[in-house]
Amino acid sequence: MSDVVATAIFVGAYVLIATEWVHRVVVALVGAGLMLLFRFVDAEDAFHSTEFGIDWNVIFLLFGMMVIVGVLRRTGLFEYLAIWSAKRTGGRPFAVMTFLVLITAVASALLDNVTTMLLVAPVTLVIADRLGAPPVPFLLAEVFASNIGGTATLVGDPPNIIIGSAAGLSYTDFLVNLAPIVVVLMGVYLLMARRLFAGALAFHPDRVDEVLALDERDALLPGSLLPKSLAVLALVTAAFVLQGVLGYEPSIVALLGAGVLLMIAGGDRLEFLRDVEWQTLVFFVALFVMVGALVKVGVIESLAERVADASGGSVFVAMTLILFASAVFSAVVDNIPYVATMAPLVAALAATLPGDTTVLWWALALGADLGGNATSIGASANVVMLGVAERAGHRIRFTRFARSGIPITVVTVVISFAYLWLRYFVLA
Repeated sequence: MSDVVATAIFVGAYVLIATEWVHRVVVALVGAGLMLLFRFVDAEDAFHSTEFGIDWNVIFLLFGMMVIVGVLRRTGLFEYLAIWSAKRTGGRPFAVMTFLVLITAVASALLDNVTTMLLVAPVTLVIADRLGAPPVPFLLAEVFASNIGGTATLVGDPPNIIIGSAAGLSYTDFLVNLAPIVVVLMGVYLLMARRLFAGALAFHPDRVDEVLALDERDALLPGSLLPKSLAVLALVTAAFVLQGVLGYEPSIVALLGAGVLLMIAGGDRLEFLRDVEWQTLVFFVALFVMVGALVKVGVIESLAERVADASGGSVFVAMTLILFASAVFSAVVDNIPYVATMAPLVAALAATLPGDTTVLWWALALGADLGGNATSIGASANVVMLGVAERAGHRIRFTRFARSGIPITVVTVVISFAYLWLRYFVLA
């Protein structure tokens, strides 16, 4: 009975989030409160369990990077980058979009897609304002690219870190097996982006001429804050890339970076904290509690086991089911708790099937990472982008996100299926 009630609460919350009858933060808080009220999870589960509770690594990674971005915003760096990129592309909207999308994809692979969106979104808002273009299509194009680009590496998307740990896969393993298909997907995605976001690509010569006449160096504020901020960001980025060697979680790196930067920044340090997207952090906390309740009462495990049972002992069938089921479920719940639930089940399934079953992990990574593009709550990067956009006065509706995200997800997942089939079954 508990699984039925927990599912009803989650579905009800999901409907309210999708229809936007009530703000998503309020819905998530009420949903989390009901899960606690009915004791589907308790305080110990919610706040201390790594299996059923809040993923504090994600929360503090976001918080730390939000603080660093808040300091960077005060230096004029985002204005500088906006003018520089607009001038390099001649102010042509699609060229600007392509430039930003490619930067986002590459940065998401090297860092992670959540951090990348925190850095790129503010620049995008400034560029759109300068060019007289609506920022929402640019932000959507970037977040889709961040989820695709982040699929390429172990650190690019949080679910990949979970998969790498569960399967014993290295940074090189991800790069060799997933980077080739990510390059293909990015090429296809750019072709789709031009069609999906055509309405935002209007050229405004007068606004462009104004931007081209600017000197981007004038946007930078004098003083030592910029070099200090860039030095800290460089160290944090290096620590992200060297995570496997250093052994520190990204959340610890981000918190240390934020603390050091606040300490050496000078001025009104509390002013920097006002740029933190508190609503986004609260939404994540509540969402983790709701999904944790579904995990504890066995809803997600039951669904995952049904997928595993349907494989019938075939690696190809198992790969197909995991890929497409992961894409669907990651669109409904955040892909981080979904992968955390699926990882032990995939490991158990891989142990029972004959031959090389590593392809099952690649199917899980591709399905979860790319499936996160379908809806606004499918991936952490999506929620972060929504928070930045809403803070700037550009609220992106659930349906607006899905209208672009679902076609992109369908196309990229189908292409990924063809890639897995060809590389690991036909050409193996």
